[in-house]
Amino acid sequence: MRRIGVHVSIAGGVHLSLERAKELGCSTMQIFSHNPRGWAFKDIDKEEASQFIRLSEESDISSFIHSSYLINLASPDDETRRKSIELLSYELRMADLLGIDHVVLHPGKMVGQELNVAVEKTKDALLKVYEKAESRSGILIENTAGQKGDISSSLAMIADVIEGAPSGLVKGICFDTCHGFAAGYDIAQDEGLSRLEQEIKKYLSPLKVELIHLNDAKQGLSSNIDRHEHIGMGAIGIEGFRRFLSVPLFKNIPLVLETPKKEEDDDTRNLDLVRGILNEIG
Repeated sequence: MRRIGVHVSIAGGVHLSLERAKELGCSTMQIFSHNPRGWAFKDIDKEEASQFIRLSEESDISSFIHSSYLINLASPDDETRRKSIELLSYELRMADLLGIDHVVLHPGKMVGQELNVAVEKTKDALLKVYEKAESRSGILIENTAGQKGDISSSLAMIADVIEGAPSGLVKGICFDTCHGFAAGYDIAQDEGLSRLEQEIKKYLSPLKVELIHLNDAKQGLSSNIDRHEHIGMGAIGIEGFRRFLSVPLFKNIPLVLETPKKEEDDDTRNLDLVRGILNEIG
């Protein structure tokens, strides 16, 4: 059965995220390992980590860590790059500690540099992360919406970023439906889906899409605006998601929703909608 879940809070202890996911009927989930909007971090307590691993096994809920939003491996500022490398190395170590295989990463932005310069800095940073982390866990590069300076808004750009990365560090791709749509991948139509499939095979092989962030898009196709919307209430729409989720290439990939959380039942409503689509398409 397709694994499906949402991003959940680690408030009160990382192990409690599993309880929250279980209450929602999730079979997978995504968490932050620390405050994603701050540079400060501390190692997760080993006893807490042991509880997390035990609860993961008991509930059969798989997990992903989403890395900090502050990380910019391409930054022209040496201090920001240094802190980004330290923070991503920490994220990978914590993934190891929790028995989590993948850390989702937005690699960075150009910030006034030429694209080729930013990409080379990112590659160098990934090498340093690999050396520091000494982790069996790996990275999933996430596609971005094409906002100014993005270096990962197309699969071709992602391929350039990961070319020559240390063996085993980059384990695959996380495809975000909102980001992809905003960057020009018309996943709501058959033609756009065909293009996406072709580019995955052309640029990523032998790597695969290992996770899907299933989010509707508040703005339209090629808007380059990263604004998530509730499933079926945005520009992709229910029919678009029905088409997308019917593609055989995506059939067994875990789904994590990052839809807005303004009302108490938002996660439940979005999950129920997606489960309904999955039941329809079989």
